[in-house]
Amino acid sequence: MTKEYVKYTTYSDIEDLKRLDFIVNAIKALNNPDAKVLDIGCGNGNISLALGSIGYAVTGVDIDQTSINTASARNTFSNVRFEVLDANSFSMIDAFDAVVCSEVLEHLNKPYELLESIYRILKPGGVFAATVPNGYGPREVLITRPMQWLKRKGWDKPIIIFKKMLGYDAKTLQSSNEDLTHVQFFSVGAFTRLLSGVGFKKLDFENADFLERIFPFSLLTRRIKLLQRFDCWIVDFLPRHFTCGFYTSWTKVGK
Repeated sequence: MTKEYVKYTTYSDIEDLKRLDFIVNAIKALNNPDAKVLDIGCGNGNISLALGSIGYAVTGVDIDQTSINTASARNTFSNVRFEVLDANSFSMIDAFDAVVCSEVLEHLNKPYELLESIYRILKPGGVFAATVPNGYGPREVLITRPMQWLKRKGWDKPIIIFKKMLGYDAKTLQSSNEDLTHVQFFSVGAFTRLLSGVGFKKLDFENADFLERIFPFSLLTRRIKLLQRFDCWIVDFLPRHFTCGFYTSWTKVGK
């Protein structure tokens, strides 16, 4: 059964919906219908609007003006607002019950600095939901890293043209930002140490998907939702190393 909040997103792929469900459930666990939520790197607003439809007071921030314009144009909720903000110079002083940082930390040269700011503004007992790619998982190893290497060499254009011929548009529903380069490649241990080093206590750690978004498997999975569902289901029974991404939630203990 489709959840009501999904209709306020542009998500249709099972992995996107699985990630959204994880974030929603992490915040629902607070049992606070009036929770104040900050969505950092909100992009086109999918997660912010889904949370806003549930009734949370949501602030979505992103460095990319085009993404914020897209999110704002879609916004019909008085309890949701969007603004342009650079995560690298994060200086908010408000206190939030929950903070979301979905597919963002891998783009930052100094993720520790942002995490320290998040810890500062998160209320004690609050929830921090963070999702990142597995830097040593199938997608980063087989797709992301090779493509970024080819781009640095100036050899990526023929592949992009070939992929467009197959129907791939090189766009993401998450953001309209044209620069989505990954500069961090987290392992399970490295990511856990990073968050724990800031002071966060782990609540939950789950797998994303397996091979559904890796060419040539994606030629089938992007057309057959049942294969996407199977892929996102089977990865939950595989060792953490085999997942393409991590879904995690954390809390702040003490003051």
